[in-house]
Amino acid sequence: MNLIQAVLLAAVNSGNHKTWHILLPTFQFGSNISSVTHCSTRLRLFIRNKSSVNLEQIKKTKPVLGTVFSGDELQIVLGKNLIPIYNEVSKLHENSGAPASAADNTPKGPMTPKERVKDLSSRLIGFISAAVTPLIPGLVGGGMLKVFLLLITLAWPAFGETQTYDLLSMVANIPFYFMPVFVAYGAAKKLGATPLYAMTVAACLVYPNFVELLKGEDPVTILSIPVMVVNYSSTLLPALLIGACAHYVEKLLTKIIPGIIRPVFVGMCTITITFILGITILGPLGDLVGSYVVNIFLWANAHIGPLAVGLLAGCMPFLVMTGMHHAVTPFMVQAISDPGYDIMFRPAYLLHNMAEGGACLGVCLRAKNKAFKSQCFGLAVGCVVAGVTEPAIYGVNLRLKRPLIGVVCGAAAGGVVARLLGATAYVYGYSTILALPIFEHTFLAMLAGIVVAIAVAAAVTFVLGFDESICVEEEETPVPAPAADPAPAASAGPVEVYAPLTGKVIPREQIPDETFATGVLGDGVGIEPEIGEVVAPFDGEISSTTETFHAVGVSGPGGIELLIHVGVDTVNMKGDGFTLLVKEGERVKKGQNLIAFDIEKIRAAGYPTATAVLVTNSEDYAACKVSADGRVSAGDSLITVEQ
Repeated sequence: MNLIQAVLLAAVNSGNHKTWHILLPTFQFGSNISSVTHCSTRLRLFIRNKSSVNLEQIKKTKPVLGTVFSGDELQIVLGKNLIPIYNEVSKLHENSGAPASAADNTPKGPMTPKERVKDLSSRLIGFISAAVTPLIPGLVGGGMLKVFLLLITLAWPAFGETQTYDLLSMVANIPFYFMPVFVAYGAAKKLGATPLYAMTVAACLVYPNFVELLKGEDPVTILSIPVMVVNYSSTLLPALLIGACAHYVEKLLTKIIPGIIRPVFVGMCTITITFILGITILGPLGDLVGSYVVNIFLWANAHIGPLAVGLLAGCMPFLVMTGMHHAVTPFMVQAISDPGYDIMFRPAYLLHNMAEGGACLGVCLRAKNKAFKSQCFGLAVGCVVAGVTEPAIYGVNLRLKRPLIGVVCGAAAGGVVARLLGATAYVYGYSTILALPIFEHTFLAMLAGIVVAIAVAAAVTFVLGFDESICVEEEETPVPAPAADPAPAASAGPVEVYAPLTGKVIPREQIPDETFATGVLGDGVGIEPEIGEVVAPFDGEISSTTETFHAVGVSGPGGIELLIHVGVDTVNMKGDGFTLLVKEGERVKKGQNLIAFDIEKIRAAGYPTATAVLVTNSEDYAACKVSADGRVSAGDSLITVEQ
């Protein structure tokens, strides 16, 4: 099963996994997925109706490493496979015409006060996570560029006096200086608002003329309301509030302003009202709240000292697994901005990553299976050097359970040692051993914490032991083939797919459905039918059917999987005009009738009759060549699949 196909189907609808390649194109992608984004290892889908998501189906799909629901955000851990999958998912989402609003319109029953509080906190965390996630790659990129420049100046002090250094430093500072603008974008996207309105107001907060005006000796007012003097550069919470305000103002104005003048006045009034509220109430409030939250953590550090870092580091694996780790990101960013250093968050993040690597190293040292030992060593290196922990968490430590104890012990011990020695991050960087320079003159303290975290995690894991068969059997034990009714044996030569309908052949790209046309569901062709009959394209087995009878999947020689989908959006006809003549699991012969359908009834319902004939596992073959052109009769050669 293609990963993209399975993930999208499961996220859109909890259908039978056997019908994934039939059901997927019939769903409106935007009906349940409001927005799509990603971080370094996770695909993040914002879901309107969580009850319809088939998590078990997603988890069973390789190479999914794990799934997490944080608020209304579905996080699918993909590791190194993330980017190509995200690109396809994002493309499908954009082509779906998904509605702008991210609100969940699913009817809900009355909630208890406890459920209301839980729902509110869940939505708040989801909002913060969605707003901050698009910003993180920029912060990491800028922070690591600062580290790189610092290393160069240490080795070559004269470089710090060059224009090259000045210009590159400028680039490194941009993600931090203009952080309110980027956060406003993320907040607006999450809420389904027009991002430019929120971004415009956020940009005003760091606009040079506005900054200079606040620095002046005379008090600043707007509509006779005092404007507080706040340095908004590198702040995050003010932008979150402004993004939310812009959304609700735009929503209200869209309702009350007549349609004929709406394009002119909604934007103007939205940025004006949001700006006034932003510089008088929301901005100062966000700055105040952010400062207080950071001070709470500083207070914890002052009163319980090293235990605060150790406790946070020890809890970090559970925060990562529940997707809660991004909820503290705003405060980590705030700490770097004011007071200008981070004594808690970044050390805890980094030491957790080191402990995950240490636990994998402990598994590697004790495991007997050579392939598994090699895998664990590679995951350990990934945690320590690349700072990517999800493959280690979901692939080894969580599955074996006991290594997770080693992670907690190692991270906590490393946190206590690092804080005792005064480890402090002064630049926003990544949580990897390569980011040690962000700790500047305290990097030896951080290095000591890292050594302790890795050593303790590895030692505890080694001593406690584990049942490696949990992982080894899952990866290496072959699944026995069914004794009865085996699938057709694979052949070395090409496989012929014969036309299942009579009609005009059209290129796949011209099928009037984006999912079919782009080839996401596999390569093949379309047929504009002249006769309302679908016949078997080869000797094989019916692998899947639908309740609405409009499509069928057929397995055949060489392991080929073929989808025959009659019409576009014909699922909406709910079976009217279709008669299914076979059942799932039935063996069929080439030319045997599979579906009878009424062409005129489909047209009268307003749906295209173009029928997709797609090899859904075409990526498993060398080529799928269309061997027919113009008009074909049922039984004529249509596609040649080369192995």
